[in-house]
Amino acid sequence: MTSAGSLQVSTFSPPGLTLVLGGARSGKSRIAERLVTVSGRPKLYLATAQAFDDEMKDRIQHHRKDRGEGWTTLEAPLDVAPILRNCQPKFTLLFDCATLWLSNHLLAGSDLPSETETLLAALAACPAPVVLVSNEVGAGIVPENALARRFRDEQGRLNQRLAAQADLVVGVMAGLPFALKGEMPKGLA
Repeated sequence: MTSAGSLQVSTFSPPGLTLVLGGARSGKSRIAERLVTVSGRPKLYLATAQAFDDEMKDRIQHHRKDRGEGWTTLEAPLDVAPILRNCQPKFTLLFDCATLWLSNHLLAGSDLPSETETLLAALAACPAPVVLVSNEVGAGIVPENALARRFRDEQGRLNQRLAAQADLVVGVMAGLPFALKGEMPKGLA
């Protein structure tokens, strides 16, 4: 089996929605980037991170460097729906990530059920294929504070809704992808 960085996938026509799930530092973003790259289409990166401190600024810079050139990047920490609905069909859009999008809304005091419905509708209406990254956070210990417990619960609910809507769901563990729903592209598994 090859490492995620050296995957040999000749061509992949992504379905309408691909969800890539994994824990922190599992390799999920690298797998998602590879899926977008091998589509052979122009690459659009929808970033939801916000750089509130120097450490996060460094993370974002490192992520950009690892991703390489050839990406058009749009930043939308909260309002991703217009970008999804208005995306040109020629692109493959990488949405990285639903976890930061959710935490941004949680901290902003947004109406999470309403925002989730808006997100799901925009994903369904997106004229371009979308590869969406999200963290799997439910396998760890129960958090010790109410905000962290609420986040864990909301993330689990969001992931379930996204997985139900997705055509392909890819789990990633230790840099290795595996199909949870749908069929993996040849050479990716």
